[in-house]
Amino acid sequence: SHFIKIAAKTRVLSHLSSYFSEIDLDGGIDQDIFDINEALGLNLFEGDIKLDGMQERNSIIGDKYRWPHIVPYVLEESLEMNAKGLILKAFEQYRLKTCIDFKPWEGEENYISVFKGSGCWSSVGNRQQGLQQLSIGANCDRIGTIQHEFLHALGFWHEQSRSDRDDYVSIVWDRIQSGKENNFNKYDDKTSDFLNVPYDYTSVMHYSKTAFRNGTEPTIVTNIPDFMDVIGQRMDFSDYDLQKLNKLYNCSSSLSFMDTCSFELENICGMIQSSDDNSDWQRLSQVPAGPNTDHTNMGECEGSGYFMHFNTSAVGEGSTALLESRILYPQRGFQCLQFYLYNSGHESDQLYVWVREYTSDHPNGTLRLIEEIRGSPVDYWQLHHVSLNVTSKFRVVFQGVKGIGLSNGGLSIDDINLSETQCPHHTWHIRNFTHLLNTSPAGRTGKIYSPPFYSSEGYAFQVGLYVNGTEDSPFNLAIYLHLVSGANDDRLQWPCAWLQGTMILLDQHPDIRQRMSNQRSVTTDPLQQPIPGSTSNYTWDRPDKVGSTAYFPNGTAFKRGPGSGTNAFLTHQRLRSRDFIKEDGVFILLTIEGMNTLTAAVVVCSTINTIGIPDRCPDNPCENDGICIIVDRAPECRCPAGDNWWYMGEKCERKGSTQENTVIAVSSTITVFVVMLIVTITSIVCLKKKYSQRMENRENMVLEE
Repeated sequence: SHFIKIAAKTRVLSHLSSYFSEIDLDGGIDQDIFDINEALGLNLFEGDIKLDGMQERNSIIGDKYRWPHIVPYVLEESLEMNAKGLILKAFEQYRLKTCIDFKPWEGEENYISVFKGSGCWSSVGNRQQGLQQLSIGANCDRIGTIQHEFLHALGFWHEQSRSDRDDYVSIVWDRIQSGKENNFNKYDDKTSDFLNVPYDYTSVMHYSKTAFRNGTEPTIVTNIPDFMDVIGQRMDFSDYDLQKLNKLYNCSSSLSFMDTCSFELENICGMIQSSDDNSDWQRLSQVPAGPNTDHTNMGECEGSGYFMHFNTSAVGEGSTALLESRILYPQRGFQCLQFYLYNSGHESDQLYVWVREYTSDHPNGTLRLIEEIRGSPVDYWQLHHVSLNVTSKFRVVFQGVKGIGLSNGGLSIDDINLSETQCPHHTWHIRNFTHLLNTSPAGRTGKIYSPPFYSSEGYAFQVGLYVNGTEDSPFNLAIYLHLVSGANDDRLQWPCAWLQGTMILLDQHPDIRQRMSNQRSVTTDPLQQPIPGSTSNYTWDRPDKVGSTAYFPNGTAFKRGPGSGTNAFLTHQRLRSRDFIKEDGVFILLTIEGMNTLTAAVVVCSTINTIGIPDRCPDNPCENDGICIIVDRAPECRCPAGDNWWYMGEKCERKGSTQENTVIAVSSTITVFVVMLIVTITSIVCLKKKYSQRMENRENMVLEE
């Protein structure tokens, strides 16, 4: 493709430039949760579970250990900035695929305190002990790792400890490290409930094949050999992970998901042909001029594989066809529409995306144009994202318009997904990917670059992808984010401070809820140095200062800064295990956003059952790093808290701690004891005096008799 030719030329020319470094997020090592914890010398139950003294092994049978559907949390100051952003992204995945939501703690009795401890670990279930810790330590900032630990907190144990696991995997006991054998115990169905869901090789909760090994051989062997390289994935929830979570918490629907349609059913997902046009969309499985197949199945399933097509070759100039979704009811006020478009017509043919909004003033709906899409015809499906930002009930409207030129085909759409999430900022489509896998060498000569993109702040960047891995780590995809010289550099702040770049290799499953995309995020620490100990250069400084020379296809020179990413982004085995490669192409979704945008969600209730969201105060009266938000039109301080300390008061002006409470409690106990002792002594003295007086009176009465 055009982009690949650009990337190839850029790759070759960049070798003529000076050396630039690449920083690996994981130190150049692909470490699972248990590798990280083992290296730290942690002796946790099953590698990453913190048990309290009273906890017994069970799968939280009964409501006692379940959290409410909205889980209160605190992100502690100790967390790395990159981890904070990823935790919030993990919450978005829970909202998209389940009915579990998360909200900043506002004084609830029980809540999860997420902090940077030693390693990655959690307790299992709601321990009903107030503050409950969950550690996201160094190198734990991967979205699958965070999902894994929060699934523990929500009540789930590891998949391979199920009572029926021997039917599916074999444990090779003599390959396990001495003293770690108990990590492979299994538990009967009286103490571990797998909720009548089949055994799941793809679970994000499953050990990898190398867990706790004493050499180089696997400790777990799957009874079906094809799953040996599948177990232990940390990409995303599996289908069965979601089934179990939704069963345990009685979820009937997910929170931010709205609609999906691959047009496999004749009812076309409740979509309607509008009466305000003069043509129709047709449900087809192929078109002579293209597409030859749908995008969902790519022609692999006989008797299925449909898409919607507007035939612009059979109508006159200006003819229109409108296809409208069913009525939808927003909760959050922002939505992302994603769909695939195939243009086999003329470059003047256009696709308009509208929303028809219904309000009390306009009960029949009014149309609002969101985006116009046009371009030259191509012989492949193109991915599009459209941000909607709708707050009242609405329909999505696809309007095809015949242009002025001669058309041999038309416009086709497939695999529509709508969710109340933020759209990615950019899309990098890499075509002929199988050819690249088969021909690209490992190392720098096999590295390709995306076109340059701009962040909303104005920073220019590129993504570099090692198709067959680095020389030190072949047979993996390796991915790095680079700043490059751009048009805005003279007016930007340098070094670039606290932007988080997220690179997602898209799993192209037609239903967004069942995707297991792979992603990594990089945060631009302004003090990070490409070479440790360097005092003059910073990784995210101006590329003209710290970058190496590269060239655009027209020969124009530019500077590419050092890269930050991972050489263990995804193994080739996992690359082929999902729908990452489709129509011989992959999509990498890119987003760069300021950390102030991300961390604002830490103090703003993210619950989506109301549209209103608290605003930040224009001036912050809160002390001790407290954060001010508007509640009922009045400012309120949200005070920070740690493991054994907290701030309180209207302005977070007073600090409390467990130690102080203990002192107060002890002091109070001593005071009460002293008072009771005085009362007791006084009572004894009074009683003794009264008794003596009564005895004296009695003696006088005897004498008188």
